[in-house]
Amino acid sequence: MHARIVGLTLLCIASLACTKAAPSTQFREGPLDLTLPSYPDRTSFTLSSRKGRVVLLDVWATWCEPCRESLPKYQALAAKHGGKGLDVVTINVDGEAAVPKAIPTFVTETKLSLPILLDTDAKLSEEQLRVKVMPTAFLVDRKGVVRHVHEGFEGETFAQLEHQLEGLLAEP
Repeated sequence: MHARIVGLTLLCIASLACTKAAPSTQFREGPLDLTLPSYPDRTSFTLSSRKGRVVLLDVWATWCEPCRESLPKYQALAAKHGGKGLDVVTINVDGEAAVPKAIPTFVTETKLSLPILLDTDAKLSEEQLRVKVMPTAFLVDRKGVVRHVHEGFEGETFAQLEHQLEGLLAEP
């Protein structure tokens, strides 16, 4: 596990910062593109392949308790809004050692069926996405532009996230 992600773990445990949700409307200019291997088959996934669809991109880890709460809710959003153009894609940052045991256990326990991408060195999550808190959700519009970022997860902010998603889905 990468040092900064380990720091996030300690931050989560020490201050419960991983439970605080902080929505933001400014991430970066221009379309976001990323390419990562998917779990479990390691086929290459490119975000640009989802252009024309709204994407909820969630960065998570198996040790993150708020992730256990957020991911099933995001899965329900995918079921509810998938026909309207929503894709939910997740990025796991646990590291290579988690792939054979921790991720499958987490998937089984949470009944997670969303696509999982592997950022095993957390380099993309740290450098390109600038993730500081687990979980972090990015709402990406149909043009591939990140429009909203939610750091952490609290049930009270889920309604705001869903409202923002519905707004993005209503756009042409």
